[in-house]
Amino acid sequence: MKTFVGIDLGSTTTKAVLMDEEEGVLGRGITNSRSNYETACKVATEEAKIDARFTLFRREFGTAGQIDEQVEDFLGALERSFRLEQFLEQLGDLEETCIRLVRGDRYAKIGEGVKVALTEVFRRLREEAPGMYAPGADRKSDFFRDIAGSRYLSVAEEVGRDAGVSYDVLLNIYDKSIIAVENRPPSGKLNEKFKNALQRVAKEDSGAASVLGEKAEHALGIELEETYLVGTGYGRVTLPFSKEHIRSEILCHGLGAHMMYPKTRTVLDIGGQDTKGIQVNPEGIVENFQMNDRCAAGTGRYLGYIADEMNMGLHELGPMALKSKKPARINSTCTVFAGAELRDRLALGEAREDILAGLHRAIILRSMSILSRSGGVADEFTFTGGVAKNEAAVRELKKLVFENYGEVTINIGAESIYTGALGASEFARRAAHGRIEGVEA
Repeated sequence: MKTFVGIDLGSTTTKAVLMDEEEGVLGRGITNSRSNYETACKVATEEAKIDARFTLFRREFGTAGQIDEQVEDFLGALERSFRLEQFLEQLGDLEETCIRLVRGDRYAKIGEGVKVALTEVFRRLREEAPGMYAPGADRKSDFFRDIAGSRYLSVAEEVGRDAGVSYDVLLNIYDKSIIAVENRPPSGKLNEKFKNALQRVAKEDSGAASVLGEKAEHALGIELEETYLVGTGYGRVTLPFSKEHIRSEILCHGLGAHMMYPKTRTVLDIGGQDTKGIQVNPEGIVENFQMNDRCAAGTGRYLGYIADEMNMGLHELGPMALKSKKPARINSTCTVFAGAELRDRLALGEAREDILAGLHRAIILRSMSILSRSGGVADEFTFTGGVAKNEAAVRELKKLVFENYGEVTINIGAESIYTGALGASEFARRAAHGRIEGVEA
C-alpha cells in the first residue's frame, strides 16, 4: 500500500501523519521534540505507522462480521499488549546502558555492588510492567521516560538502601542513561512486536482472540510503502530534506485546516514558538497571512514560562484559569516582564486563577491583532496548534471572536495539533502525483 508522510517538527512536539492514496488518514503519531529532530522525526513516524496498523485492523475486522464491542475489546487488549512490548524493549535498552556506565576508577570498589543493585531494580520494573498496561491502569503519560523514570526512582531508592548502594549513584547512572536511550528510536521491528502482542492476547483470551487474531495477522501482511515525505515546522531545516520535500508551516496549516473543515476561510495557529493568522481560499490555498514578531509573547512558549514561574504543569494552566470569577487585567504580555508582574500580583494577594485568566485573555488579544492584520475573521474559522488544547484559551478566543465579528463557526478539533502534519502529508500525496498546488509562503 502506498503511503504519504507529513512531518511537523514543532519546537515542543513533533507530529507525523500517514495518508493513503484516497486522502484517508491511516495513522497519526506524536512525540517530544527533545532538541533532537532526527530522533523525533523517526519516533513520530513510527508512532504513525503503529496507528496505521490499527486502522488496517479495523478495516479488516469490518469485513469479519464481528460484534463491535468484541472488536473494541480485542483492539484495546492488543494495543495494551503492544505498548507493553515497546516498554519492555526500551527497558532492556535502559538496563544495558546503565550497566555499561559502571566502569572506570569511580566504580573500582563498588562496581559489582552497583551492578547487582541495577539488575534487581530492572528485575522489579519488568515484573510490575504488565500491571501498568492492564485494563483500567492509570498512566499519567505514555512517554517511556515519564513512565520508567518515576518507577526507577522509587524502586532504586528502596533497592539501594537494602543493598547498601548510594541512591545518588543509582540516580546519576539513570540520568546519564535515559538521555542516550531517549535519543535513539526503538530498534525492534514493528511486525515482530505486534506478533508478540497477538500471542500475549491469545493466551489471555482464547475465544474471540483466535478468530480476530487471524484477521489481524492478515492485516499485518499489508506492506506500508513510504512513497513520498514532506517536512514542515520549526525544525524542518535541521533535517536533510531536499527543497522539494519541505513546505512552510503557513501552507501546511492552511491546507490541513481545509482538509479537516472544507469551509474554513480563516486559520489561527498558536504553536510553541510563533502565532500565525492565515486566510485561505475555498481550495485551502493561502491568500494572506501574518505572524507575530520574534517576541515569544502570545505563544505556547510564553505559557510554558508562566507555568514554570507558578511551579505548575503546562496542562494545569487552563483548568485553573477557568475557575476565575474576576480575571485580572494584565498590563504586559512581554515574556521579559511577565515574571516580575506575576510575582508582584501574587505578593499583593491576587488569586492565581484570576491572574491566569487575565494572562490567557491577553494572549488571545494579541492573537486577535495578528488575525486582524491578516484580513480579519471569516466564517468558518479554525483554531490549530498546541494552545488549541488549552480550555481557557479556547474560551477567551470564542468571546473575543464574537465581540469583534459576531456569530462565526469556530472549529477546534480533537486532532488540531496534527493540522500541519496533515497538510504536509497532502502536499506529499500531490507531489507524488505531480499535482503541487499553491505558492511557497
